[in-house]
Amino acid sequence: MKKHTTSSRMHVLYLPRWYPHRYDPMMGLFIQRHGQSVLPYADISVLYVHADDKLKDQLYEIVVSDNGIFEVHIYFKKSLIKPGFIANTINGFRFFKSHLKGMKEILKHRTKPDLLHVHVLTRCGLVAAFYKLFNSVPYVITEHWTRYLPTTDSYRGRLRKWLTSLVVKHAGAVMPVTANLRDAMIEKGLKNDNYVVIPNVVDTEKFKPQTKNNTSGKKILVHLSCFTDKQKNISGILRVIKNLSGRRDDFLLKLIGEGEDFREMKTLSDSLGLTGRFTEFTGLKENEALAELLANADLMIMFSNYENLPVVILESYSCGVPVISTKVGGIHEHMNNDLGRLVTMKDEDQFLEALDTFLDNPKVYQKEKIRDYAVAHFSKEVIGREIFQVYTSVSKQFSDTDN
Repeated sequence: MKKHTTSSRMHVLYLPRWYPHRYDPMMGLFIQRHGQSVLPYADISVLYVHADDKLKDQLYEIVVSDNGIFEVHIYFKKSLIKPGFIANTINGFRFFKSHLKGMKEILKHRTKPDLLHVHVLTRCGLVAAFYKLFNSVPYVITEHWTRYLPTTDSYRGRLRKWLTSLVVKHAGAVMPVTANLRDAMIEKGLKNDNYVVIPNVVDTEKFKPQTKNNTSGKKILVHLSCFTDKQKNISGILRVIKNLSGRRDDFLLKLIGEGEDFREMKTLSDSLGLTGRFTEFTGLKENEALAELLANADLMIMFSNYENLPVVILESYSCGVPVISTKVGGIHEHMNNDLGRLVTMKDEDQFLEALDTFLDNPKVYQKEKIRDYAVAHFSKEVIGREIFQVYTSVSKQFSDTDN
């Protein structure tokens, strides 16, 4: 690969906690899309480090690729010692050493980064903070994690909180994906003078309205998730679908995805007598196959106990499909009467009535209005421009201060 030598374009290095990798192509896909949205304005590199318990004959494996974004994946051998202090110390050392190796690999192919972009705290933020200290390069942060929200309250530990507050304090900007997440972070003591809310991005060219090929005569409802019942409350969805099936039979729910509770949820659907008649489990779908499923749907449903702003809601909007969801996280920030309806978390009766009402009058929603909202708020052009404006502002301010 040729070394990047363009001096007129900013070089931004992403340091993500989550990113697509060889064991999970969907992990952090929304972070990759953030990077793709900025490519018209800047050169983007990614250094992603992953603990791997499948490595046998080597401690570190480096995988380099370039598909517009220059990506360096480093897999380090996960400690086989029983989980605890010693194992955590070994894994922590290998994690940071992997970043040193990755930085060297990046510099073989590209010039020194002008800016670092951390996605998901805290460890990658520490890498960026040290890089700033020793190389005089500013960094920004995008946070996606729900751990700061009162409904999860998993942001714990004195050392973690202290380190996180330092990392956030010294960032050039912090870009949570919702205002709700911003407020939760500030409430946790994560102070920064430059919070900028920028949502996730949607490929509006891939996710777009299509001519529907549904010949069943039934309305198609879809739910897409990682099948973690604690968060997504799929069991609650299935109970509501069971009650809805007692009222009518003019619908089919397609559950898209896979995850830790997939088999349990499939078993629950079977036991309720839903599978095959009222529910269909499609498994994991990606790219065009996923876009086609969403575009052929009449309604997207979410019944989560906690969220930020799920990308699947934005993708549904892009396909012109309305959404019924619980009012959790930042979902309400991008919901109005033209886009769908919000219901109270865990309120199965209210969710049931919302679905029943929609099935009685699905034409109340206009596909074009929903699609237009998505393009105006989540397209690559819009999000890429907003992110790059933050990059240029932070770089200029840092340069002025440094001088």
